[in-house]
Amino acid sequence: MTNTVPPTEEILLAETGSDRAPRRTSALSYLLSKLGGAAVSMAMVILLGFFAFKVLPGDPVAGIARERQLSPEQIAQLRTQMGLDKPLWQQFVDYIVNVFTLNFGESYVYRKPVGELIGDYFWNTILLTGTSAVLAIALGLWLGQKAGWRPGSLFDRITSGMALVLWSVPTFWLALILLMVFGGTLQWFPTGGMTSPDPPTDPLALVLDVAAHMVLPVITMVAVVYAQYVMVMRASLMEEKSADYLVTARAKGLRDDLVRRRHAVPNALLPAVTLMFLHIGGLIAGAVTVETVFSWPGLGKLTFEAISGPDLPLLQGTFVVFSAVIIATNLVADLIYRRLDPRVRRG
Repeated sequence: MTNTVPPTEEILLAETGSDRAPRRTSALSYLLSKLGGAAVSMAMVILLGFFAFKVLPGDPVAGIARERQLSPEQIAQLRTQMGLDKPLWQQFVDYIVNVFTLNFGESYVYRKPVGELIGDYFWNTILLTGTSAVLAIALGLWLGQKAGWRPGSLFDRITSGMALVLWSVPTFWLALILLMVFGGTLQWFPTGGMTSPDPPTDPLALVLDVAAHMVLPVITMVAVVYAQYVMVMRASLMEEKSADYLVTARAKGLRDDLVRRRHAVPNALLPAVTLMFLHIGGLIAGAVTVETVFSWPGLGKLTFEAISGPDLPLLQGTFVVFSAVIIATNLVADLIYRRLDPRVRRG
């Protein structure tokens, strides 16, 4: 009877002396270890979300009292309403209960539930960062595979040099430059917000209005992120160029472009796949600077306003949400990388 086990798996089974059942157990162990690591990370985030913001300078009650000119009795009542008159351990218990019930309390500044505020601003951040991520990934991978296939060429030198320069530019500095030049001097694009003060009622006109407000912040986020995809893809493709399977593909008479697109690029994408998921979470958390500069109504701007308060419930809520997104994307990256790379499975 013909053996139906593929040669690579047959060799692996012979070396390890195992069968398919231990392999499934190994996959389960890998999954459980990653889930455990994510759970530990999330627990540390929850603890840090309480104690780190307690040491921030400034008293939120005193700030509100100055704005509203409250009497001492009203200040004491406000402190009681906010739960700030309770012992620290009781505040911590209330905070833990609120986190696990997804109830972060009421914002000191907005006087609205934190969960409602996060829900209102979350999708604005997803729109901005999602668009930036798609453009950065597409541009970075395309330029990287072009540059890595012919290293040392004029295209490679220009692409790599520009990518490294933009990678080193501070995000806030680039945002301010774009804002002053294209929003102020040339007045090509809106300087802030998500829509015009008097937004159009027509759906198509509204979409175009939002797109115009997205141009400058998206350019800022793409410019400082795409370079990493360029460099990773370039290095990975340069490493693949000398592989034996590419020599075989050329010997079969395939054109150079086909060898690159069909054989080299798919294998060189492995490191970039991990980078994609890591950056998706990082982009959302890193939107604070861009959203603040361009007054984009997202979680980043909400976080900046919460720091200015200080608005502790809002700070804690956005911190936990940002951290949860990063931990979740890292977990997905680990699971996908194991699926794509057999070396991780054998490890």
